[in-house]
Order: sequence, then C-alpha cells, then structure tokens
Amino acid sequence: MPLSSLKQRVRDAFDRAAATYDGAAVVQRRVCDRLQEALTWTTDSPQRILDAGCGTGYGARLLRARWPRAQIAGVDFAPAMVAAARTTFDCCQAADIEKLPFAPATFDLWWSSLSIQWCHADVVFLEAARVLRPGGQIAFSTLCPDTFAELRAAFAGIDQHRHTLPFNEPDRLHTALDGAGLHDIRLIRERHTIYYPDLKSLLRSIKEIGAQNVGEGSRQGMMGRAAWRKVEAAYEQFRTPAGLPASYDVLLGYAQK
Repeated sequence: MPLSSLKQRVRDAFDRAAATYDGAAVVQRRVCDRLQEALTWTTDSPQRILDAGCGTGYGARLLRARWPRAQIAGVDFAPAMVAAARTTFDCCQAADIEKLPFAPATFDLWWSSLSIQWCHADVVFLEAARVLRPGGQIAFSTLCPDTFAELRAAFAGIDQHRHTLPFNEPDRLHTALDGAGLHDIRLIRERHTIYYPDLKSLLRSIKEIGAQNVGEGSRQGMMGRAAWRKVEAAYEQFRTPAGLPASYDVLLGYAQK
C-alpha cells in the first residue's frame, strides 16, 4: 500500500477514536507516566517543549505539572485529536511528526509517547534532531515486537492476514537515533499488561484508542462466525484469574543532541 494511503488510514482511525480515546487509554497513560518518571533533567528547566503525536494531551499535562513555566507546543496527525487537546497547549496544530512545521533549534525537549510506531523512525528522529536546540533532549516511548503476542498467537492459522503492526526492535531504534546524530542514548524495555473479561472487550478497547491494525495485509471484510469461534478458543488459553491479557512490549527512549 502506498505510504500516503497508509497515513490516511492512520489519521482516519485516530480521528474516529478521539471521542473514546481517554476512556480506553489505560496502558497509554501508564506508559506516559513511566516516560515522565524516567526522564532525567540536570540542566535548567526546559523553556520550550514539543509533544509530537500529542493525542488528547495527557503527556502535556504531565509535563506542565513538572515544568509549569515551560511553553508547550503539540502536534498530532489527526485533526480531531488536536481539537480535543488544543486547550492543553500554548499552541497545537495538525501536523505530521515526520515533517514538523517548526524552525530548526526551536525546542529544548522533544517528547513523543506511543506515536513513532506509526512512522519511519529514521525520519522522525532526524526531524526531532532538527528542531532541537544544541543540548536539547528527546524522550519517547514506542512498542516493540512482542506487543499483542497473545493476539498474534490466537489468529495464527486462522487466516493469512497480519493482525498487528511490525513493531521495531530496540537495536533498530538505537541505530536510528545514532544516525540522527543523537548521543547519550538510553533505552528501557518494559512489559505492560492489561486484562479484559473477553476477547470482544479487548478488541473494542484497541479500536477505541484508534490502534486497530491499519497496515498492509489487514482484513478488509468481516470474519466468519466459525473462524471467530476458533480465535476466541485460541485466546482462552491465555486467560488468567485477572482475565484475558493484552501485552504491550514497551520501549522508553532518551537521547541528547
């Protein structure tokens, strides 16, 4: 699928999810909290911060609580997300984080939580380095290949479609950061799991945050009833006393320009 079409599908999915995102984004808030907790800052407080892929603004609210005097700008590819987040920021606009509408050396901190998995990491980090001031920092979270491992296993053998995105390995992201001229790279890999009473609730939650698979090879039509029963039965093998798990293989990343 051409990249432009894929990006349109990503934007449409997140536009549709803007109204339901905050109610369903349990793991996303947890990851954002961890990204902020592990962010070390030893120099003067940042004066200008960019939240790249800001969603509804949860990350910006964390950053404003930590640095109340900072000017915080937000960008998101989905206009409906920007509309939901606008009052959180000093300025917020719809833009692609691979092509930011800012001059070079504008920001002290480039922040992005669970956004870059939808993009080309090489391009994103080069653009982040461009808009960072010398000595500025990058802080990001993203997803690694073991994300939704249970979902992939449940669908294996049911059809030939890919039901999860091809997430980047940490080594690949380290190389992209290094290639962008960033240094003091620090990567932290964690697993975050959330539980659901049944598979329909799990998949509904993924859809409500806009993160359903929109990549190449995704199913275009409805799954048959017999195939769905097989998937449900396969997923049941992962059930715990807490419910059916959805695992997120999370990477927190930090670097400096």
